[in-house]
Amino acid sequence: MKKLFVLLAFAGVASAASAVDLAGNTGKVNVSMCIGCHGIPGYKATYPEVYQVPMLGGQSEKYIENALKAYQKGERKHPSMQGIAASLSDKDIAALAAYYSQQK
Repeated sequence: MKKLFVLLAFAGVASAASAVDLAGNTGKVNVSMCIGCHGIPGYKATYPEVYQVPMLGGQSEKYIENALKAYQKGERKHPSMQGIAASLSDKDIAALAAYYSQQK
């Protein structure tokens, strides 16, 4: 029952964080696809193998942009991240990088 409660609470946080206003940005950035893995301290994904998922908050903006573009080009190999990055525009990448670089 505790696990169900935690899962439901997390789902609420993820949906509330799906579109976040950025300071000085007239648009919104969708972080819901990131927060499910990158928003959990110590989270390990098991697809396609056990993988320690890095926290994005506080990473440099340029690092995040470069990483997402490398996934798009296939220079970084992780099927889930390649699929997610492929769906992002340059504007999406810039907004996500700006948002996560401001997090602690």
